[in-house]
Amino acid sequence: MSHLSATAQPPGPVLAIESSCDETACAILSPTGVCLAQRVVSQDGHADFGGVVPEIAARAHLALLPGLVEATLADAGLSTTDLGFVAASTGPGLIGGLIVGTSFAKGLALALDIPFVAVNHVEAHALTARLPGIVPDGAPFPYLLLLVSGGHCQCIAVDGVGHYRKLGGTIDDAAGEAFDKVAKMLGLGWPGGPALEKLAQQGNPNAIPLPRPLLRRPGCDFSFSGLKTAIAQKLAPFGQDPLPHQFAADLAASFQQAVADVVADRINHALDMMPQARLLVAAGGVAANTTLRTRLEEVAQQRGLRFAAPPLKLCTDNAVMVGWAALETWRESAERGLPTPNDTTLRPRPRWPLEDMAQRFEPGLTQA
Repeated sequence: MSHLSATAQPPGPVLAIESSCDETACAILSPTGVCLAQRVVSQDGHADFGGVVPEIAARAHLALLPGLVEATLADAGLSTTDLGFVAASTGPGLIGGLIVGTSFAKGLALALDIPFVAVNHVEAHALTARLPGIVPDGAPFPYLLLLVSGGHCQCIAVDGVGHYRKLGGTIDDAAGEAFDKVAKMLGLGWPGGPALEKLAQQGNPNAIPLPRPLLRRPGCDFSFSGLKTAIAQKLAPFGQDPLPHQFAADLAASFQQAVADVVADRINHALDMMPQARLLVAAGGVAANTTLRTRLEEVAQQRGLRFAAPPLKLCTDNAVMVGWAALETWRESAERGLPTPNDTTLRPRPRWPLEDMAQRFEPGLTQA
């Protein structure tokens, strides 16, 4: 089971903050990991630029966080004095947003004289499947994680809290980045993933032949730049003319199918590299894509594995996963007989490899 044992629970709920990109989020989890309240604000000041502008995102986090935290506390029927500790995404991500969220969380923790736990954003995604209620009977280690989002596309062996092995990753674009770029080519705006999926529902996924980069190659690395280039070539004959709707829908469906085929192939290779896995987990914003989920479920079924993916609202960046990762860190520290985590001196890190997380639980080693 994923619920925290009584001996490893903090003295009160955790207030968690997520601000690593363009989602400003706050959540409050009980000491056992039950979500008591959560709020997410998706910033709307980036669409005109075709992507997230770091300075705009940081300013929005600064403006939104105080009211968001106050409202989330009210939703949970709690005051700050009820909290056991505070947590925040401290990396990886956009440095401006990380500074805002981490500084706010540290300041609140210092004012309340309670611990602050720094959370690795990727680790939070990696542990989301262990949230109470996500996987029946829990998600025991080890399992294989496919992290697919705008900034990440990785196959990760999750061996335990703080113990991760990257089996493969993208050598160019992340899957979510490819979705957004292709959506922009099709005139769908930004963020493009959901709009492309909606358009693809009206198309034939076998209508337009497209490449499957790295298909059947050894290992489980990904490449999507060639697929993106192939889309551009299919669109070139139209120049500046409007695209016929059915052609656009067929192209969107064919692109989506190509991505699913590549991901399924790469996951099969990753599972060959991790034969001890009994669970396949998908996380990140692109894990909300129905076609991709269906294909991953098929792979898991063929391999005799369980498949798990968070509810759609927990696929994209959120603070619930941040609070849960902090609780897992708290539990692991308690079970190892280590001091209560308190990371007030740890600075935000735009790059923070998962491999560094084991240092938290190894006496004599410190995180930069």
